[in-house]
Amino acid sequence: MSELSSAKKADNVSTASSHTLLEGRLGYQLESALLVRALTHRSFAYENGGLPTNERLEFLGDSVLGLVVTDTLYRIHPDLPEGQLAKLRAAVVNSRALAQVGRGLELGSFIRLGRGEEGTGGRDKASILADTLEAVIGAVYLDQGLDAASELVHRLFDPLIEKSSNLGAGLDWKTSLQELTAAESLGVPEYLVTETGPDHEKTFTAAARVGGVSYGTGTGRSKKEAEQQAAETAWRSIRADADERAAAKVAVETAAEADVDVVSEEAADTSSATASESADAAKP
Repeated sequence: MSELSSAKKADNVSTASSHTLLEGRLGYQLESALLVRALTHRSFAYENGGLPTNERLEFLGDSVLGLVVTDTLYRIHPDLPEGQLAKLRAAVVNSRALAQVGRGLELGSFIRLGRGEEGTGGRDKASILADTLEAVIGAVYLDQGLDAASELVHRLFDPLIEKSSNLGAGLDWKTSLQELTAAESLGVPEYLVTETGPDHEKTFTAAARVGGVSYGTGTGRSKKEAEQQAAETAWRSIRADADERAAAKVAVETAAEADVDVVSEEAADTSSATASESADAAKP
């Protein structure tokens, strides 16, 4: 056997092993050629003689994902108008959210990338992760059917769907934080962002400050992602403080009402006793 043939066989074994690992995370075993197609980015295809890319599967998976998420939102929010449902869907089905789910699967390590994208950190680019995840969903739909694809979408995205219900009208954490700080009369949030690492692999860190006080930090591969994480941390911190103050206020008001009731009862008892004594004194 030639060295080239041996190397090709070893590469095939390695690819099959990695596919098995990914299939384990997905919970489905897919037809090999279909999974390879789902993982083939156009940069790899162009550098290898014009192989089929994952773009058609991405197109299909986007529709499947949108259908399942839309159906879920429609059922769990029976009173929301169409416009608000659309905003909720946009909070779940977007490049940043899909990339987050893709990172949870370590999807980047399985993508077939060209040398150019590989060299510029393509395995962690939000757009590439999002597109590949949609292609994988499309592959599951073709190979296993809508029920299997729906189950996968629910398993991967239900936490995001639940999370989106906590957000405000803008359906992003920065908008929600601004609404909350305005309601609490705390001022306008500001973000201090720093960056580290080489140009192709930068890490951004953001601190959310309100009224000169830092309420949370976040990190991400982009400035926007870091700011969103910082805003979420700050929102949860300020919301918890506000809820605690509200609970304390209710407790004080309840105690005050109880004191008023006690005083009223004592006054009523005194009045009754006085009336009884007056009645006794009036008897011959």
